[in-house]
Amino acid sequence: MQIPLELSFRNMDHSDAVETAVREKADKLEQFHSNITSCRVIVEALHRHHHKGNTYHVRVDLTLPGHELVASRDPGQNHAHEDVYAAIRDAFNAARRQLEALNHKQQRQVKHHEAPPHGRVHILDRDHGRIQTSDGRDIYFHRNSLVNGEFDRLQPGDEVRFDEEMGDEGPQASSVRTIGKHHIVE
Repeated sequence: MQIPLELSFRNMDHSDAVETAVREKADKLEQFHSNITSCRVIVEALHRHHHKGNTYHVRVDLTLPGHELVASRDPGQNHAHEDVYAAIRDAFNAARRQLEALNHKQQRQVKHHEAPPHGRVHILDRDHGRIQTSDGRDIYFHRNSLVNGEFDRLQPGDEVRFDEEMGDEGPQASSVRTIGKHHIVE
C-alpha cells in the first residue's frame, strides 16, 4: 500500500490485539490486488452501554487507481458479530471478494452469455420444418420440438430460438420457441 493503513475505533477503546488482527488482514488483501493505494478500517462497537451482547460493525474502505471499494458487514441479527474478530473476518472476506471481482473484470474474465441460436422458419411441411439462421445455416426441426406445441400456427418468416443438437442427418433444433415481441439482439 502506498499510504499506511488508517484504523479507527468508535465507541470502544483502542486494542493492540484488534489492531494486529486488522493489520494482518489488510496485508493479506495485497495478495488479491497489487495496486491498493490505501486502506481505511473502522471498527465500531454498536451498543456501548451493554455489558454483554455487544455487536461490532467493521467497515473496510479500499482505494485503487480508478476505483474505491467499500466492504462492510452489518451485524443485524448475526450473533457471530458479538466477537469483534468474527466481524473483522467477515468484513475483510467481503473486501477480498470485491478485489477478486475487480481483478476478473480488469482481466476481462467476466462471463459473457451468448444469445441462444435463433433464426427464421423458412420451410414448413406437415411434420417438420427448417430454420434459416442469421449466419446462413439450415437447421431441421420436428413438430414435436416446438415447445408450445403450436406447430400449426407457425408461419414461414416467424422468428424462433432453439437449442441445437446433432441429429442422424446433421444439425437439428430441439426446444424450438417462437420469439414474440422481445427479440434477441446479437
